Amino acid sequence: MNDNPDRRRLLHAGLALGIAAMAPRARACEFMTSTLRVTHPWTRATGHDATSTVLCMGFDEVSETDRLILVETPIATSAEMGGALARPEVDFLIPQGEETYLDDSGTFVRLLGLTQPLQLGRSYPLRLGFEKGGVFNTTVSVDFGRFR
Repeated sequence: MNDNPDRRRLLHAGLALGIAAMAPRARACEFMTSTLRVTHPWTRATGHDATSTVLCMGFDEVSETDRLILVETPIATSAEMGGALARPEVDFLIPQGEETYLDDSGTFVRLLGLTQPLQLGRSYPLRLGFEKGGVFNTTVSVDFGRFR
């Protein structure tokens, strides 16, 4: 019997790729509150002279209508709503049973008074507060773009 090692490696690689393709896609950075799931809080890298940045994230599995009312992070002095629902405070309605996004193409949170440049690939502490779901600590990732 002639056993070809190249053929065996090729079969093993194909099997590994097939298993990887069947595995469910992992979602980056998911956090649960008592009323909803927060998916992937992220922002883009900034330059040394940047004073603000856009914070994006998704909300789903919303069991009860809630409201995002607090965003705190040591990388910024304050936060406000930007985009379509711009206002000087954080106040974002998250309806029950719907997927909702804070996203730079619509409504988003703007982090103001950046305390340092944000570096690609880094994560920074983030504290989110919800009217019904409570306050919890998480992280914001510095990424290239959307993760819907």
